[in-house]
Amino acid sequence: MTIASFKEQTTQGHRMRAAIVTGPGQIDIRDALVAEPGPGQLRLRLEGCGVCASNLTPWSGPDWMTFPTEPGGLGHEGWGVVEAIGPGVENIHVGDRVGALSYHAYATHDIAEADAVVVLPKALEGRPFPAEPLGCAMNIFARSGIKAGDTVAIVGIGFLGALLTQLATAAGARVIAIGRRAFALDLARHAGAAETIAMIDHWQIIEEVKRLTEDRLCDVVIEAVGSQWPLDLAAELTCERGRLVIAGYHQDGARQVNMQLWNWRGLDVINAHERDPQVYLAGMKAAVDAVVDGRLKPDALYTHRFPLHKLDEALNATRDRPDGFMKALVMMEEVR
Repeated sequence: MTIASFKEQTTQGHRMRAAIVTGPGQIDIRDALVAEPGPGQLRLRLEGCGVCASNLTPWSGPDWMTFPTEPGGLGHEGWGVVEAIGPGVENIHVGDRVGALSYHAYATHDIAEADAVVVLPKALEGRPFPAEPLGCAMNIFARSGIKAGDTVAIVGIGFLGALLTQLATAAGARVIAIGRRAFALDLARHAGAAETIAMIDHWQIIEEVKRLTEDRLCDVVIEAVGSQWPLDLAAELTCERGRLVIAGYHQDGARQVNMQLWNWRGLDVINAHERDPQVYLAGMKAAVDAVVDGRLKPDALYTHRFPLHKLDEALNATRDRPDGFMKALVMMEEVR
């Protein structure tokens, strides 16, 4: 739905509420027409949407950003109930509760492709399920090749790093969690990390990891921050013939790498981001199974919840990370 059609349709038909980012750090909540799903599509009545750190760059208003956004734009971590089904959709029914990868989910309703949703079982009834980031964690873990007995360093204990700590521990790996915040390191310990290190001094961290590994360093290191220093640090912590897994989203410019170090140690460097929709879907399905069987325990990581009309506060909290913050959810029930 374009902004032009949105303005034309706010006074007729069944309506929804949607957030529009009108400028850097500014939102407006407006009415919009609830669209009908086309072939192969679903209309969702959303229960909530996770707030992604990738929203923060457009939220800040860089030169390339265009305002206002489309209604619900930037939101892509939604879950909710199927309200209508377009032609050609099979095996998904009205009333099914689903996690979705859709792209206008800062709203009470959104349209999703049927092959970009996963049906949630009764075991997840009443629980938030931002499928996209949970699926992302599963796909990164699959690419990392972590196995029982590996020593794994996770650099950056945010939502993603905490999930990966849970998965690596469940696989039988020894996890060294490295993060800036005491709160996050406490969560990592509860998630099973054998050791935690405050992310303060580059060389002290390296020396501590050497001590913990008898100078061998780590079989797998996952960089889960998305900035230069953690990337440099992660390479230094990876042992000869180890795997350096880049999970952080590096969206703010070019990076430099120490190619001499990468060459000398013979590192396998894995960029664990996915773009294939079917791989996304496979990760989302794997996340459902992992949450049901307890390998993935995200509920305690949803630390902050906001109604839709306070999306700006949710985005600011994601940027500023107040004490005790791990993941913000925008919940829709208060604005229906």
